[in-house]
Amino acid sequence: MKKTLLLVVISLSLSISAQKSKKEEGITFGLKGGLNVSNFAGDIKDNSIRTSVHLGVFSEIMISDKFSLQPELLYSGQGYSGSAMPGFSRSKYDYINLPVLAKIYIAEKISIEAGPQIGFLVSAKQRTTDDNDKISDQKTVDFGLNFGLAYDLKNGIFFQTRYNLGLSNVNSGSNANAIKFTNSVIQVSVGIKL
Repeated sequence: MKKTLLLVVISLSLSISAQKSKKEEGITFGLKGGLNVSNFAGDIKDNSIRTSVHLGVFSEIMISDKFSLQPELLYSGQGYSGSAMPGFSRSKYDYINLPVLAKIYIAEKISIEAGPQIGFLVSAKQRTTDDNDKISDQKTVDFGLNFGLAYDLKNGIFFQTRYNLGLSNVNSGSNANAIKFTNSVIQVSVGIKL
C-alpha cells in the first residue's frame, strides 16, 4: 500500500513538473492602463483634446523569439473638448475596444506594434457648463488602426505608447454625408505581465 501511494505521488510530481505554464509556452496574460489624449479629426471645427483613461486586459502569444500577437480588451475614454456659447463643452465617447496587434521585437526589451481595432460605443454624452446631454445619431461600431512602441522591464512591468487612427465616420445622423469625423487617440500605458 505504501509503495503504491509512493509511486502515485512520484508519478503526479513528475507529471506536474513536466507540464509547462502558459508563460513558458509563450503565452502571457496581463493588465494595463493609462492616459488617453483624444480628439476628432475631420469636419469638426474649434475642437481641442480631451484627456481621459484606458484600462483593460491583454494576452501576448509568442510566435517566435522576435514576433508575437497581442489581443486586448480595453475600456477607452475618447472624444474632444470645445467651446460652448457661453462657456466650455466636452464630448465624452466611451468605447470598449478590441485591438489585435502584431509585435516585432527590434531589441531584447523593445518592440514595435501595429494592428487593427474594432470599438463598440457604450456611451456618448456632451457636458457643458450648464447641462449634460446624451449625444444621439453616432455610430456604435468604430474601426481603426494602431501603431505603437513598447519597452519591457525584467520584472514584467512594461511601458507603451500608441496612436489609434480612426477609419470610420463616427457621425451617423441625418447630416452624416455632410459632416464627417473620426477618432484620433494617443495612449500612454503602463502594465504588467502576470
